[in-house]
Amino acid sequence: MIKVFNIHGGVHPAENKHQSTGEAIGTIPLPSEIILPLNQHIGAPAQAIVSVGQTVLKGEKIADAEGVFSATVHASTSGTVAAIEDRPIPHTSGMKAPCIVITPDNTDTWATLSPCENFDELEHHVLVSKIREAGIAGMGGAGFPTAVKLNPRADNKIDTLILNGTECEPYITADDMLMRERASDIIAGAQLLAILLDNPATLLIGIEDNKPEAIAAMRKAATGTKITIVVFPTKYPSGGEKQLIEILTGKQVPSGGIPAQIGIVVQNVGTAVAAYRAVRFGEPLISRVTTVVGESLQSQRNIDVLLGTPVEHILEAHGWQQEQCPRLIIGGPMMGFTLLAPRAPVIKTTNCILAPSLSEMPSQPPAQPCIRCGMCEQACPASLLPQQLFWYAQSENFDQLREHNLFDCIECGACSFVCPSNIPLVQYYRASKSEIKNLDAEKANSDRARLRFEARQARMAQADAEKEAKRVARKAAAEKAKKMQAQKAAAGEVPKDIVSEAVATAKTSAQEIDPAKESAKLERAVSSAESRVARAEKSIAEAISEGTDNARIESLQARLKQAQQKAAEAKVKLDTFTQQQTSVDKSAKTIANKMAASPRAQLEKTITTLEKRITTAQEKIIEAKTNHSPTLGALEQGVTKLTEKLAANQKELSALIENTPPDTSADSRAATDAVPAKNAASAAIERAKAKAAAQAAMSPEEKIREQLKSLEARVAKATLKLQKAEEENDEHIDAFRSALEKLKIKLAATHAAIKEGTV
Repeated sequence: MIKVFNIHGGVHPAENKHQSTGEAIGTIPLPSEIILPLNQHIGAPAQAIVSVGQTVLKGEKIADAEGVFSATVHASTSGTVAAIEDRPIPHTSGMKAPCIVITPDNTDTWATLSPCENFDELEHHVLVSKIREAGIAGMGGAGFPTAVKLNPRADNKIDTLILNGTECEPYITADDMLMRERASDIIAGAQLLAILLDNPATLLIGIEDNKPEAIAAMRKAATGTKITIVVFPTKYPSGGEKQLIEILTGKQVPSGGIPAQIGIVVQNVGTAVAAYRAVRFGEPLISRVTTVVGESLQSQRNIDVLLGTPVEHILEAHGWQQEQCPRLIIGGPMMGFTLLAPRAPVIKTTNCILAPSLSEMPSQPPAQPCIRCGMCEQACPASLLPQQLFWYAQSENFDQLREHNLFDCIECGACSFVCPSNIPLVQYYRASKSEIKNLDAEKANSDRARLRFEARQARMAQADAEKEAKRVARKAAAEKAKKMQAQKAAAGEVPKDIVSEAVATAKTSAQEIDPAKESAKLERAVSSAESRVARAEKSIAEAISEGTDNARIESLQARLKQAQQKAAEAKVKLDTFTQQQTSVDKSAKTIANKMAASPRAQLEKTITTLEKRITTAQEKIIEAKTNHSPTLGALEQGVTKLTEKLAANQKELSALIENTPPDTSADSRAATDAVPAKNAASAAIERAKAKAAAQAAMSPEEKIREQLKSLEARVAKATLKLQKAEEENDEHIDAFRSALEKLKIKLAATHAAIKEGTV
């Protein structure tokens, strides 16, 4: 015999349960449309995985859970997805939310299910996965995802499982009729939940003593099991989770805590049945038992109704006389809420549709000032101070509301029920809770923004400090070098050339970043990423061969995809680095070769190249004229520029030859006389060859200066030409811009060659 305990407070409202228990659980015809909200539970809404126009089968998953605190949604009948849009849902605010609308095909064709006869042989994670995939959520309260409750933290050892069959709210008899007609399924569900919780020592099913038929059916079904049926006196709200725990065990859940912290898990009897059918028969949660009651209805009973059925359709099937019904209530008269839109659908937590007449449930009298009688405190089952909470809620003193444990309030309505001043206390508490949650969310967002700002400020300050430290170091190094130069000059030593110093500095800097080391580092990254890919592929193969569940395989496949992506990124980095090094080395080598030649040799080579380019361009012009090509104008413009460039280089070469002292040796004169003069440019070239000795004697540093000076002059000249073209809106502006970019690249490559120490 289990000892039962009493709870603080509680009230005894009129039960009104006989109206809906005269008939067995029934059904109603299919509606013209099924409306399935994506959020029928506490937590994140599910994400639709179907599209408009798609055909779905009964029991087919149409929305996937988004995160841990979420639940999947399944089609409750076969048909076509007509819309995915915002529709009214059963909510205290009358809000709209995303819903999947299905037009039934009236065949009620099931999808393929996966039954399991010996579920006690399955591993824990497989059972939890089946319940999660079935979309099971608490069917007697706020819709907490069942799979989460069945996965308590490792440090919360569960020693007691309680099934809640109390159903203390007036009018509601859904659990009562479920226990009468499906007691064996409830017991099977309790045994399944016990397996998932590692077989706790104590299994209890709590039922109030006003349900004799249900008690008898449950005791008969529990015969031969370790499950104990505990009957206790009727009092509202003994069906609250924390209140039921105290009644059956004498333990109290700490303020702000959860039952698992004291080793207890509580599930509704309807949730136990849904979990059992999900594992044993593979059925997702697509229907539930709901009480349809109220004097404005011609018939009152409990029905097994498909989720997504509009409330209006249910009422019409029970002879609803709308003119006699001042309001509709989802839930009971104590904790329920007014339904503003009758087109809203039944969801997983809809245990009652109450359609009272005006005489059955008259309008609430106007609230009067509080007389401080203290009756609300005596009725509160959570041992709170409702009067103080009311004052603090009125004054929006949220700090005091927290201090007085506002969030321990279960919103049972017992305080409002006994209030002689008719003050709607629960409404004040709900509004204050909502406001506090909003403020907490805003504060959390503000804190995250502040942390991001502070982190950014710290990064900027660090970067500025590093820049300043580098600047100070460069200044100190420059002053030190200047001092050393002065000391050497005073000692009679010749200071090094500035260009030589720059070359030496570039060589030192180049040594700091070793291309070989960087390449080896990138190659190691590629090898490591490929190893991870191989390990992931091996894990998937082993999981498939061992018959691991789909959830585990999907997780491994996601890990493989991530490893493949990282391997691809590592290969791209390595290829890019290799190409860059090849390009830099090639450019630097080319520039070094050019700079090693004398200015005269460079000019001669440039003139030869320009002559070849002009010949090629003229051939293209002839071809363009023949084919009437639109590029003819651009080709002619290019030839003109090449001709100008050739003339400029020939002029520069002539000037260089004239300024070079002549070689009067006999061999030189003989060689000059032996060369035939083809034209003025050829003669100038031949004369320049005879006078190249002085130019060849230039030092490498002098060659660097000349090359840099020439390139900088050409960049300046090209910049002026581009500016002029932009001012005149020249049609060949793109050609000017391209020429300038090429010169800049060449100049940058020259600097790179100097830095690498190849010149």
